[in-house]
Amino acid sequence: MPKKKIVRYIMFGLLYFSQGTILSYFTALNALYFLSRGLSMTDVGIFATIALIPFVIKIFLGMLSDRVNLFGLGHRKPYILLGLMIQVTCLVAAPFIDPARYYFGFVALAFVLQMGMALYDTCTDGLALDTTPSDEQGTIQGIMVGGRALGVVVTASVVGLLAQNVSWQAVFWLLAAITLLPIPLVLMMREAARPVERTFDWAAFAAFRQPPVIGLAVLGFVFFIIIAGANQLVNPFLDSQFGISLSTAGFVTTIWGIGVVLGGVTGGRLIDHIGKRKAVQFSIAIAFAGVFLLAITPDIFMAWGMVALFGIAYGTYQTVYFALAMNYTDQRIAASMFSILMAATNIAQGAGMAISGVLADGIGFRWTFVVLSCLNFFAIPLISIVFRKTDSELVTVEN
Repeated sequence: MPKKKIVRYIMFGLLYFSQGTILSYFTALNALYFLSRGLSMTDVGIFATIALIPFVIKIFLGMLSDRVNLFGLGHRKPYILLGLMIQVTCLVAAPFIDPARYYFGFVALAFVLQMGMALYDTCTDGLALDTTPSDEQGTIQGIMVGGRALGVVVTASVVGLLAQNVSWQAVFWLLAAITLLPIPLVLMMREAARPVERTFDWAAFAAFRQPPVIGLAVLGFVFFIIIAGANQLVNPFLDSQFGISLSTAGFVTTIWGIGVVLGGVTGGRLIDHIGKRKAVQFSIAIAFAGVFLLAITPDIFMAWGMVALFGIAYGTYQTVYFALAMNYTDQRIAASMFSILMAATNIAQGAGMAISGVLADGIGFRWTFVVLSCLNFFAIPLISIVFRKTDSELVTVEN
């Protein structure tokens, strides 16, 4: 493999690794942080929903990146750097705002942090779309999903230990330091001039009238309600049932992250080797099993395996959907169209976290996992819509 391609893959992996370090907090420890401050799971769900709004509205960030070459430095690179620096600044400030006393102040800070993440996330996706040939889409998505999960794997245990034995301030500042890692490679990157055929064109948005694209967005919505809603509950569930410590919660998230890395590899290989339709079908089956088995976890020993399987389901769902979204995206509006398809998943994550938080308070963790696992059945009829043949050149599907 050429050295230039390896460096490019490392850069994309590190950018998503940075996101993974934030996920290691927001998905694994934020609920425990709030509960330790006397807040409820409903508070956790409301916080998560509001904090994810930037990922819902990032379509506008994608359009900005597609249209505006910022200061003549490029359509992607300067936005990625700006987003990373916003994230660093918010993480440095986070420990100085107590969510119990200043709940909405903490929510506002998280909102700005997520806005920075949404900016570099959508521009990273745009850069991947600009530079990745179709036969490498599964590979690049596997690297990005795997990189994000690896960020969780590497930092989750350390973050849990820091939270338990040092302070939450140390947690936030470690995350800020890790956010700086991809910056040197981004600075080294030379963004090529955009060819004429990829010039922004409003007419390209007509793709969203096509049933396969609409079906794909709905499919992503269902997928991410399930995995985001379930993922938020894993550590609080294990804490309530088996009394795990903060450090154990970190190790549990490490196991989950290893599963996600394996799921990213699995999803990429599924797309490349058995085709897109069968990859979606496999993803639905493993997601049902992964979430349902959490509901019947009998003890902490068995929980490790259940969490690993759920992580594989999580990574597979993400990689398969993201690769499909790349395949359906029109290059003239690359970041815009991809971010719209991602917005469906981010709305779903906010909804899934809010729903699972309320359900957990109302019917308990186990029954909430059962409800979430059954939502997979709603994805099955969408498959025929997503892979409906179309005459449009904007959609290329493989049955």
